[in-house]
Amino acid sequence: MDRMATQLAGFVLAAGDLSPAALHACKRRLIDSVGCALGALRAPLCGRLRAMARRYPGRPDAAVWGTTIRAAPEMAGFVNGVAIRYLDHNDTYVARSPGHPSDVIAGILATAEAEGAPGLETLTAIAVGYDLYCGFLDAAASHTKGIDQASAAALGVAAGAGCLLHLPQAAMADALSLAMASNVHLNAVRHGELSDWKGCAGPNGARGGVFAALLARDGVTGPSDSFDGPGSLSTILGPMQWQLPNRLEGPRKVEQSDIKTFPVCYHGLSAVEAAFRLRGRLALPALRAIEVETYRLAVTRMADSPSRWAPGTRETADHSIPYVVAVALRDGALTSDSYAPERLADASVHDIMRKVHVRASDAMDAAYPAAAPARLTAVMEGGERLTSEVHFPKGHARNPVSDAELEAKFHDLTRRNLPAARAKAVLDLLWRFETLPGIAPLAETIGRLSDD
Repeated sequence: MDRMATQLAGFVLAAGDLSPAALHACKRRLIDSVGCALGALRAPLCGRLRAMARRYPGRPDAAVWGTTIRAAPEMAGFVNGVAIRYLDHNDTYVARSPGHPSDVIAGILATAEAEGAPGLETLTAIAVGYDLYCGFLDAAASHTKGIDQASAAALGVAAGAGCLLHLPQAAMADALSLAMASNVHLNAVRHGELSDWKGCAGPNGARGGVFAALLARDGVTGPSDSFDGPGSLSTILGPMQWQLPNRLEGPRKVEQSDIKTFPVCYHGLSAVEAAFRLRGRLALPALRAIEVETYRLAVTRMADSPSRWAPGTRETADHSIPYVVAVALRDGALTSDSYAPERLADASVHDIMRKVHVRASDAMDAAYPAAAPARLTAVMEGGERLTSEVHFPKGHARNPVSDAELEAKFHDLTRRNLPAARAKAVLDLLWRFETLPGIAPLAETIGRLSDD
C-alpha cells in the first residue's frame, strides 16, 4: 500500500476523542444537515429516489428518513444525503478547492444505524469524515483539474464508516484506496445548465465510500498505488499537500465549515447580503444597472455561461448571481420558494437580471478563500451610484451563526413537513445525540412525513 494511504489510515485510527468544542461543532452540523433534509423531503427528486430505494434492501439495513422504507446502508445514505444537499443550504468548506463536507453525514449515519453504533461513536466518525473530506480540499485545487468534490465525500465516508466497522489499519488503508480508485468524479456537474446530478454527486461519492468500507471489512484489498504511484491521484493532481489536524494542538475540520443562511451556492452569499443592504436605498424603477465585483471562482461558478442569465432549473438558479441578486433586490428575501418554476419564469425578475453585470476583481480574488467578498454598485437613472460590500457573509467563520440562529434555521426548514412539536423533539434529540445508545431513535422521531 502506498505511503499516503497508510498515513491517512494511521491518522484516522489515531484521531481520538472529540474535544468539547469539536463535539458541539459536530452536533451543530448534524442539526443543520437534518434540517436541510427534512425541508427537502417532498421535492420530486427526493421522491423518485425513495422509490428507487425500495429496490435495494439490505441485511443489515438503515432507514430512509420520513418513510417506512429501509434499504442497504449505502443506498439509504445516498437517498438521505440527496435530501440534505437538495436545497443547497448545507454547510461549505473552502480551501484550495471548495465543497460541502456535510455530504459525509448521511452515509456515516446509515452505517452507524446498520451497525448499531452509539451516538458518540457516530459523531466521532463524522468528525473523522470531515477531517479527510476537508483535508482533500486542502491538499489540491482539484476542481481546476476537472475533479469534483464528490471524490472527497468518498474518501471521508470511507474513513468514517471504516471507524464504525472497526477496521484495523491495513483494512482501513484498503478502504481509503478502494474509495479513491473508484470515485474520481467529474467537476462537469458544476458547470453549464445544472441538472439533478448537482445535488446527487456528493451523496453518490458518499455511497461509494460506504461500499468501499464494507468491501474492506470483507477482506477485499485496494490498489497499492491509489494516491502516490503510477496512474494514481497524484498523476492527475500532482503532489498533494495534506493538512490534517492535530487533535492536541488545533481545531478539527468540523469546527471550520461555514453554515449557510440562505439556500444558494456559497459563492453568491455575499452578493445576496449586499443586495439586501442596497434594497432599502434605491427605487427599482430607477435602477439602470447593477455592477457585481467578486472573486474569480464565484464568476466561474455563478456567471460563467448564458444559462446563468436564463436559468431553466432550480439547480442553475441557485448557482446564478444575476438571478439571486435580482430576487434579493425585488423581494428582500431568498428562500427555497424563490426557485419555484413560476419564479424562474417571472418577467419582473428577468427585467432586473438584464441589468446585472458581473466581473472578477483582482483585489477580491486575492482575498479569497480567507474571505468571500462581493461588492454591488447600483447605477441609477440620474447617475447616482450606491455601493454595498460584504466580505464575510453570515455563517462564515468570521461571522458565525449562533446556536439560537441555527435552531431558527432548523425550524424554518422543517415547518412545512413536521408539526412544531415533532420538530422540537427531533432538535432536542440531536442536541443530546452523544448520549444515545444507538441512533435508530433519529428516524423514529422524524417519523413518516410523506407517501413511501
